[in-house]
Amino acid sequence: MSDQGSDQYGERHDDGDRRADRDFLADRFEGYRGHLRSVAYRMLGSAAEAEDAVQEAWFRLHRSDTREVENLGGWLTTVVGRVCLDMLRSRRTRGEEPLDTWRPAPSAEPDPAQDAVLADSVGVALLVVLDTLSPAERLAFVLHDLFGVPFEEIGGILGRSPAAARQLASRARRRVRGADAPETDLARQREVVDAFLAAARDGDFDGLLAVLDPDVVARSEAGVTSGAAAVAAGAAGFARLARIARPALVDGATGLVVIVDGRPERVLTFAFAADRITVVDIVTAPDRLADLTIETT
Repeated sequence: MSDQGSDQYGERHDDGDRRADRDFLADRFEGYRGHLRSVAYRMLGSAAEAEDAVQEAWFRLHRSDTREVENLGGWLTTVVGRVCLDMLRSRRTRGEEPLDTWRPAPSAEPDPAQDAVLADSVGVALLVVLDTLSPAERLAFVLHDLFGVPFEEIGGILGRSPAAARQLASRARRRVRGADAPETDLARQREVVDAFLAAARDGDFDGLLAVLDPDVVARSEAGVTSGAAAVAAGAAGFARLARIARPALVDGATGLVVIVDGRPERVLTFAFAADRITVVDIVTAPDRLADLTIETT
């Protein structure tokens, strides 16, 4: 009996080819596992549940035809977002207890040590605030503000328009920024931003890498840049403007402002994890700048 079969296009592939394809797909998935775990943990606040969500994403990948998917990382991030949204909604329906007393699903073994490491990297205060958001708000904020997922994709996950997804993220952002943050956290963030600014002024590529998270995302009206190397290269090219940039509080958050002729020409705001920058938002549009409250420090 032949060990060959036909795919949906009528092409013949033997079992060895299929095994090689599965191994290749598994290798690619493993390359994204850390990123997916980070997304899931910020969505769920539990290391065990985050592992469950990542494993479900693998099952869905294994069952899907992804040959036409150009950005597998983005596809997987969206899948994990959908899985976590379902888990959050199910948790609320069952009336489960909040963050400090959550229990993983029966199939997952609790790992207090892993929970502690992850909570330290994210910030317990942020996790507590995230737990006060609705599932839709949490998804919109985490995916957009922390991982740079476009509102078009977030809206697709939620079954809402991109504008509605933007409003959810904005509402969540106000609640997160309105939460009391320890002064020491702001001080540490300022140190990180100062180091970022000094490295940008000097065109110090290695210095920039030292303060950027490996999965950092930089967003501007021109588009999105992902990854520490790409963001560092862009920031190094920011040297001229960096020389006149000044530390500032932007809507109460740590940031930088470039003032030209007495007016803000651009503003940079940041998100952090484990004393590294995870998101850089660059605002240059006059109408968006006008909506910001900027206090130079």
